Amino acid sequence: MKHTISVLVENKPGVLARIAGLFSARGFNIDSLSVGRTEDPTISEMTVVAEGDEHILEQIAKQLYKLIDVIKVEDLTKAKIEFIERELILVRLKISSDEEKKFQQIAEKIGAQILKRSEDVLIAEVVGEQNKIDTALDLLKQFDIQRIFRTGKIAMKL
Repeated sequence: MKHTISVLVENKPGVLARIAGLFSARGFNIDSLSVGRTEDPTISEMTVVAEGDEHILEQIAKQLYKLIDVIKVEDLTKAKIEFIERELILVRLKISSDEEKKFQQIAEKIGAQILKRSEDVLIAEVVGEQNKIDTALDLLKQFDIQRIFRTGKIAMKL
């Protein structure tokens, strides 16, 4: 089962490496990792998505608490806490004038926003839950995708 874990940490150099190392040392692959400052610039929040046994992830949480820079750890999935999650993709597409109308229809359907447009290239963004992002990517495959940048998941409990 995939777990979405929120980790509140002090915003200091090396904290991210120590936390990623802790997962790695226990044989867990991090599926997604996002980190950013909170409203307090001395504190950052990490959203870590990892797949694994509940018991082992509990042990990882206990180990995280032993790290001096960790303030709080919450497994949002396990606790059945209501939370909002989002991902973002930026996609650069080569679009001919003939494809423009078809792209506009798809963009409306998936909620894509066009950020930049030149004569034959555009950059669009899509924000949403993982299944929405996956659907958007499937629909956009019919165009000439030149580059995709996908963020990790961010999550916030209610």
